[in-house]
Amino acid sequence: MTFLHSVSRASFGLSKTVAAKPLSTTLFLTRQLYPPTITGAIRYLHASKPKTLKERLEELIPLKQEEVKQVKKEHGAKSLGNVTVDMAYGGMRGIKGLIWEGSVLDPEEGIEFRNFTIPECRQKLPTADGGEEPLPEGLFWLLATGEVPTKEQVKSLSAEWAARASIPSFVEELIDRCPNTLHPMSQFSLAVTALQHDSNFFKAYQSGVNKNEYWQYVYEDAMDLISKLPNVAGRIYRNIYKDGKVPPIEMDKDYSYNFAKILGYSDKDFVELLRLYLTIHSDHEGGNVSAHTMRLVGSALSDPYISFAASLNGLAGPLHGLANQEVIRWILKMRDAIGESPSDETVKEYVWNTLKSGTVVPGYGHAVLRKTDPRYTAQYEFASKHLPDDPLFKLVKQLYKIVPGVLLEHGKTKNPWPNVDAHSGVLLQHFGLVEQNYYTVLFGVSRSLGVLAQIIWDRALGLPIERPKSYSTELIKKMFEEHK
Repeated sequence: MTFLHSVSRASFGLSKTVAAKPLSTTLFLTRQLYPPTITGAIRYLHASKPKTLKERLEELIPLKQEEVKQVKKEHGAKSLGNVTVDMAYGGMRGIKGLIWEGSVLDPEEGIEFRNFTIPECRQKLPTADGGEEPLPEGLFWLLATGEVPTKEQVKSLSAEWAARASIPSFVEELIDRCPNTLHPMSQFSLAVTALQHDSNFFKAYQSGVNKNEYWQYVYEDAMDLISKLPNVAGRIYRNIYKDGKVPPIEMDKDYSYNFAKILGYSDKDFVELLRLYLTIHSDHEGGNVSAHTMRLVGSALSDPYISFAASLNGLAGPLHGLANQEVIRWILKMRDAIGESPSDETVKEYVWNTLKSGTVVPGYGHAVLRKTDPRYTAQYEFASKHLPDDPLFKLVKQLYKIVPGVLLEHGKTKNPWPNVDAHSGVLLQHFGLVEQNYYTVLFGVSRSLGVLAQIIWDRALGLPIERPKSYSTELIKKMFEEHK
C-alpha cells in the first residue's frame, strides 16, 4: 500500500518533501527527518483514511453471519405467523416468509431504510455541494452496511461509479438497433441481460470459486451494473425520444448529475429531483414483485445481471412499476375534462364518477401502508418549494384534500391515502420529461440500489434457493374435508 504522495510545506509547514513510499518506508524516513509530532500526524492520516464500501463489508459480513447463526439457533423453530387459505389465493399477501435486510415497511410510519425513515434519510445522508436532497450513493451505502456514510465516502463512491460507467460497444449497438416502437422497459431488460457477458460472478462460478467468496464477485457485479445503468437507460431515452446522441459523463460529478446530463437536463432543480427520486424509490421491502423476483432468480445462483433483468420485467407490469404512468394519465385526463382550476366540488364529482364507472382512483391506497406514504410527502414538500404554482401540482393538492374523504365514504378502501405514485409523474412533467412510457425506466434505475444491495447479502449469508410449497384447489378441499 502506498501512502502520502508528499509531505510538504502546505501540509506541515516544512520545505522538504517525502515522495510517495510504502507506509513502512515513509514512517522510517519521517522519524529521521521530522520530530515525533510529524510522524504521529502521518500515522493519523493513514489510520483516518476512510474505508471503501467493500472494505467495510469485509468487516461487517462475519459479524452478520454470526448474528444470523445465533438467531436461527435461538428462534429457528418459532412461528412467524399462520397461513390461511385466503392468503394462498390472495397473492401470498400477509405471509411472513422472507428475510430482507435493507428495508422494513411499517404500516404507520412507511418505509424505513435500515431503521431510518424517509425524513431521517433526507436529513442525515450526505448531499451534493450546494444541494439539499440526499445522494443515492449514500443511500446505497446505507442499504449495504446499515451505516450512514461520510461525505468523503459518498464522493469516493460517486467517483468509483463514474469510473465503471462505460458499456461495451456491442451493448450500445444492441440498444441502437432496437426499433423505437419497442417499449423502453423491454429495451432496458434486454440491455441488462446483454451486460451479463462481463459478469464477474458467472465467470468465477464457472471456474469453481469457493462459495464463501461468492459475495465478493456479486459485489463487483452489483457495482458495475449500478454504474452502467445511467448510460444504458440514457441511451434508450436519447434513441427513442431525442437525437440518439449520448453525452459523456463527467468523472467528478455524482450519479444523478450524470444521469440527468445524459437525459439532456442541466436544470439544477431537476438534478435535485432526480437525487430525491432515485433515493426514495430504491427499496420497499422484499415482497414486492421486482424485489422478490430479484431474490427468487438470484437464489438459483443466477448472476446479478440476469436476476435484475428478471426484476425489471416484473417492474414493467401495470400493477407494479407502471402505476405512476396510470396516475399522471388519469390526472391529465381529469384536467382536460374539468380544466386546470376546477372547484373542489367539481373535482369531487369527477372522483365519484371515476369510482362509479368501476375504475379505481390511481395513486391512492397501498397493500401495507395505512397512512400517507412518506415518499409522497417528500415529493409534495419538494414541489411546494420548487414548483408551487405549477397547475398540475395544484390539482395534486386538491386531490390530496378530497380523495381520501371520498374513498372513506365509498367504503371499499382500507387505506384512502396517497402512495408514492400519486405525485412523481407531475414532478417529471413539470421539468419537461413528459414521455410517460419512460417513467418506469427511472423507477428501475432506482430500484437497482435496493435489490443489488440485498443480493450481496444473500450470497454473503449463503441463503438457499427459494422453494415454497404449493397446493392445488383439489388438495385444499381434501385436506379440510378430512378435518370435518
